[in-house]
Amino acid sequence: MQYLFNASSDKSRRTLPRPRDFLQGQRSTVLKDSVSTSARRGTGPSTSPWPTSSGQNFRLSSGDILRFLDPLRDLSILRGAVRPGDTVHYVLDRHSSTHITETLYRLLPSAPPLKSQFHRSCAIVGNSGILLNSRCGEEIDRHPFVIRCNLAPVEEFSEDVGSRTDLVTMNPSVVQRAFGDLQTEEWQLRFAQRLKALGGSVLWIPAFMAKGGEGRVEWALQLIQDQGLELRTAVPSLRLLHAVRGYWLTKRVPIKRPSTGLLMYTLATRFCSELHLYGFWPFPRDAHGATVKYHYYDQLTYRYTSSSSPHTMPLEYRTLSTLHSQGRCGCTRGHAIPASGQAESDR
Repeated sequence: MQYLFNASSDKSRRTLPRPRDFLQGQRSTVLKDSVSTSARRGTGPSTSPWPTSSGQNFRLSSGDILRFLDPLRDLSILRGAVRPGDTVHYVLDRHSSTHITETLYRLLPSAPPLKSQFHRSCAIVGNSGILLNSRCGEEIDRHPFVIRCNLAPVEEFSEDVGSRTDLVTMNPSVVQRAFGDLQTEEWQLRFAQRLKALGGSVLWIPAFMAKGGEGRVEWALQLIQDQGLELRTAVPSLRLLHAVRGYWLTKRVPIKRPSTGLLMYTLATRFCSELHLYGFWPFPRDAHGATVKYHYYDQLTYRYTSSSSPHTMPLEYRTLSTLHSQGRCGCTRGHAIPASGQAESDR
């Protein structure tokens, strides 16, 4: 799973050039569209599913979740709920605030981005290195709706992770970590190409979670606006993080702060009948003792059990494993398996 909303040292207050011209004259062959309009067909090798935990026993229902949040509405702040210049206090730092910019206001949706959508199955793709050499890509792309985390690259890993993207998250810190903090024109161009490749996907930006990424968010929004990209922008409601944590606490899952993966899983129960998880493996080694990279696409390391971590990923993993054992979701540790679990819904 991905860790969420890291506050980073803020170089974002520096002035970035407007991104108006970064895609002018670029060859279209360089930009491979990540949105697939039809599901690819194929099969992958089968292995055993995740190990299960006998320590938890609970039912998951969208009716329970609706007591805490409305996933469809809380997916994004709507344009009609704010005005340019409005003050917004950060969710994780209530003493700090920012403002709704003109660019953000114009790109906010006027209606919930996934209104009236309900999919037979959805894939939520984590970024664990367990996906490398898994050949899960074709199976992932067969799902009608695919959720990815933190602008993870897909083109060069498509055999293992697929390429279809319908919703992708982008922490502001990702711009710093994966795109050189936009310090040079080369990094700015790479970032512009990555966003263009997403086509008409929903780009989910937690802009108001933690102070530190205002400049990066604004630059991305200006790029989307100036280039007329098809991306649909979503900014989560201010109550979402605490509402999701509150829901899981009632299920006796004492998480500290929900990871991106758990947030997406909780939201997806409202618009997906079946939930299939890939690349969720918060451990440094696999079941055979082989080293597993934190991300399949870079060399970052992470201390999963550190008390200083804002997340409790192993606990989240055990929770999702329990749901898998109950048939509430389909979980794939690495290699593709037929996952037919159904998330209970009162719809």
